[in-house]
Amino acid sequence: MPALLAAQIQAEAKAAYPRECCGLIEGLHGNGIFDARLLHPARNRATAANRFEISPEDHFAAARRARARGHRLIGCYHSHPNGRLQPSPRDGESEGDFLWLIAATDGASSNLAAWLYRAGRFTPLELSDAVGADLVTSSLNERN
Repeated sequence: MPALLAAQIQAEAKAAYPRECCGLIEGLHGNGIFDARLLHPARNRATAANRFEISPEDHFAAARRARARGHRLIGCYHSHPNGRLQPSPRDGESEGDFLWLIAATDGASSNLAAWLYRAGRFTPLELSDAVGADLVTSSLNERN
């Protein structure tokens, strides 16, 4: 994932605070590597401040745009205002084999973590740093 995309997620998390931001990740996935190419910020339709629900219209539009570029939606992202970098019990109500990026924020700063949801459980992913930047770059590699 290019550092610019990681910075965009963190900026969206801070801007949405105290509500959750959310969006979809376009890219490629193969050989155990998630390669994020583009973010699709989405409207959060959840009524509770500590929940997110991606607008179906935004989801369909992002999927169409990804297919037009020969990509697919490989994951989603959302923030945990005043929360942790770990998936919540509600996050576990999701579809499988999907990349999850979580930005924990206090409104002033933000940190980012990656998870793979597969077979009903979350597995932490290593955020690789292929070019030496201090934010997420290049690709997200599956551990295990």
